Amino acid sequence: MASVEKRVSDGRTTYQARWRDERGRQRKKSFAKKADADRHAATVEADKARGTYIEPSKVTVAEYAREWAAARPHRPTTARRTEMMIRLHIQGTRLGGRRLADVRPSEVQAWATDRTTVLATTTVRQALGLLRSVYAAAVLDRLVASSPVVRIRLPRYERPRVVPLTVDQVAALAEAMPARYRAMVLAQAGLGLRIGELLALRVQDIDFLRRTVRVEWQFTHGSKGQRSEPKTPRSRRSVPLPGMVADALAAHLAAYESATDGTVFTTGAGTPPGHVYYGHNLIRRAVTRAGLPPGTTSHDLRHHYASVLLAAGESVVAVSERLGHEDASLVLSTYGHLMPDSDDRTRTAVDAAWNTAESCAPDVPRPEDRPASRPARR
Repeated sequence: MASVEKRVSDGRTTYQARWRDERGRQRKKSFAKKADADRHAATVEADKARGTYIEPSKVTVAEYAREWAAARPHRPTTARRTEMMIRLHIQGTRLGGRRLADVRPSEVQAWATDRTTVLATTTVRQALGLLRSVYAAAVLDRLVASSPVVRIRLPRYERPRVVPLTVDQVAALAEAMPARYRAMVLAQAGLGLRIGELLALRVQDIDFLRRTVRVEWQFTHGSKGQRSEPKTPRSRRSVPLPGMVADALAAHLAAYESATDGTVFTTGAGTPPGHVYYGHNLIRRAVTRAGLPPGTTSHDLRHHYASVLLAAGESVVAVSERLGHEDASLVLSTYGHLMPDSDDRTRTAVDAAWNTAESCAPDVPRPEDRPASRPARR
């Protein structure tokens, strides 16, 4: 049971509430008034009886965030991104040094507002999501009674619509690349691969006879040539091999020897090109030479692939599978505006349904069948 003791030190009287937490450890807290100490002791015992007792802790937001991240089964790339987010945008702010249990919603709002001055809205949302997850874990660990990450307002964000590259633009981009890397552009545009999946493509993954490509591995950013499994279970997939891509890959392999482990695309030194070298250096220079819109990246080749499939009438589910998405709704939210003739298909679908059931259609009066209107009474 909690108890209260009177203590006198240097002529100053305080009242110390003492209790044992759920692990049996001695806890104490001093108050200037005995009534406050008694109230705290009673509250502690009531919380322990209800199972809502929160253990006093001096751990800071940044300290707990690092503990939380270390315990998560993150992939290497996710772990690096999370560590950087905590270091730069939690630990490096006033919020990071605050005690976990002392943070109020207004402080989180102030932190989020401050972050919008130095980060893009999408990045702020990621940081806020990270902080929300940290506090959700703290609630489960019973370090805080509730999360202060509630009703946080951020600037409105409208994701810009994807404007996919045309076939001519992709061809121009490939032509602007050094000869050794032209097939990379065509392969990414014709297979819809993520950059890491493209870099890790092996000869044994390509079945020229059955005209398929297996996506089994990827190179993550900074992996130094160490293969890892694709982003999600759905990312491991089989992709149809178009003739255009098959020809480009065959010509590439005839001109440039693959690596000893079968890696298709290599540098002159025989090593796989890195994310930055291909996705930033080579592509950026080729974009400028080809006169493509500024800001065009290798990911736009993946957008091109999705737009071609949708324009050909491929289903949203099929496109999602080809891209290796976990959820087909992502295809709808990203590429829904690219689906062709949706208005005409809607009209045709409704008319076709009613035309096959004309006997069920209500008899709507025609203008000539309507009775003449009576003069208004005065």
